[in-house]
Amino acid sequence: MTTTQPAARYDAVVVGAGIAGLFQLYRLRELGFTVQVIEAGSDVGGTWFWNRYPGARCDVESMVYSYSWCEELQQEWSWSERYAPQPEILRYLQHVTDRFDLRRDIRFDTRVTSAVLDETTSRWNVTTDHGGVLDAAFVIMATGCLSVPRAPDIDGLERFAGDVYQTALWPHQPVDFGGKRVGVLGTGSSGVQVIPEIAAQAAHLTVFMRTPAFSVPSWNGPLDPAVERDIKAHYAERRQLARETGGGTPWHERPVSVFDATPAEREAEFEARYRVGGFFLHSAYDDLFTETEANEIVSDFVRDKIRGRVSDPALAEELCPYEYPLATKRMCIDTGYYEAFNRPNVRLVNLKRSPIEEITPTGIRVGGEHVELDALVLATGFDAMTGALDAVEIRGRGGWSLRDKWAHGPRTYLGLGHAGFPNLFSITGPSSPSVLSNVMVSIEQHVELIADVLRHLREHGLVSIEPTPEAEDAWVEHHRALGDASLYPRANSWYMGANVPGKPRVLLPYVGGAGRYRKFCERIVERGYEGFSLRGPDGRELAVVPAGGFAHDEGERDAL
Repeated sequence: MTTTQPAARYDAVVVGAGIAGLFQLYRLRELGFTVQVIEAGSDVGGTWFWNRYPGARCDVESMVYSYSWCEELQQEWSWSERYAPQPEILRYLQHVTDRFDLRRDIRFDTRVTSAVLDETTSRWNVTTDHGGVLDAAFVIMATGCLSVPRAPDIDGLERFAGDVYQTALWPHQPVDFGGKRVGVLGTGSSGVQVIPEIAAQAAHLTVFMRTPAFSVPSWNGPLDPAVERDIKAHYAERRQLARETGGGTPWHERPVSVFDATPAEREAEFEARYRVGGFFLHSAYDDLFTETEANEIVSDFVRDKIRGRVSDPALAEELCPYEYPLATKRMCIDTGYYEAFNRPNVRLVNLKRSPIEEITPTGIRVGGEHVELDALVLATGFDAMTGALDAVEIRGRGGWSLRDKWAHGPRTYLGLGHAGFPNLFSITGPSSPSVLSNVMVSIEQHVELIADVLRHLREHGLVSIEPTPEAEDAWVEHHRALGDASLYPRANSWYMGANVPGKPRVLLPYVGGAGRYRKFCERIVERGYEGFSLRGPDGRELAVVPAGGFAHDEGERDAL
């Protein structure tokens, strides 16, 4: 006689133990909900657990890229550098995990393979690769925007006899490139960070570049204790400002057109912001990402800076981007990237002019030449924003698959909820600000919103919530209209899904700004969860508040 082990029963299953999953666990547990977190890695950290390549660091300043929900945590933790390196961010997340006793509700080394709605109970059956089944009222996908790495589809890659490393799946033990001939494929954010580090170690480095990146200096260094004290003394005001701005950072935005300034004035403005470093350049003028001519002005400024950092004029020109407007591919923040090409042991191969023909056991054949290599580093990016959600078989009402729903591009309400999939949430999902903001701010907003939803349902005796198709359609249209009014669709970027063959070319992140997005969400909650259908224990629909408009709010400009 055999018996079936009953599924473990929880209020919520959270998928992922990175920044989002950890805070969601803390917040729901604080409210008295039972929670199980499922994590594929052997420890917490999410992207900061996996991306251990040399030079990996956050491109948002440390004291901004940190949790704001615990004042004691804010005050007690000290960052060593302006831009924190990966090991320090991982230690921070491990500290948070242990300080708040989160490990006991996390199941490591386990992947969720499916989540299927049981319409008779309005609960989810969540299956893992260990064969276990979990029964949950709510499923919260905290899987991250950049968590499914892509290897290039190049003939012969599997035949290469040397060492192959992928930046997003870097070994936990140190890698020594000393005395080796190394090739790096990719010059996006990961490539820009790893190239200077490898150049300083390797006997020779060949960088294989398809599309040059716009990159500006981080001017990184030790965090000034006086600066740290001042920030900690004014954390409340800075955090609030970050929640209100488009980029989720505590920098006052300037509602000024670049054309309102003289050439000398805008040069001075750009120069001052360039000297600060990082993404500060983005907010110099409010039309840089909506007007081609405005963007070309700032693009020219950055290209001139590139020319000043690379000693060989012809090589500098190779490294200058011309194919897309600045920041429509993610702008990079670097430490010595362009200067690495001044080294005698570094060579650039432009794949637009000399395409890769094949990878051989001993190197790469490109443009009729065979480049001998001992090691190959793949800095080839991610299946961004949708990849981790597509990796799980998610089925909602009528057995409808989320993959099928997204066959022509993702459709969500606020990037958070999904019509036809009650009680399923995605933190910083497609059509939310996510990667176009300080994602820490966007994560905290979504976590708090989800926690408030669960509390509201419990207090009102409700069992499920999901967006109406009409509300979802309205948000998708608003998201599309804003994207079309911007310059972002002009680039073949991962923002558009263009780096994944066969992926629909749809703008994935919301370009209207984190502050504007937050106002929409607050209005939706204030109006009784506008655009959502709420149901009671008997399955009857008890409340539907039709979605309002998104494009023309009082007092808001239509421009981005």
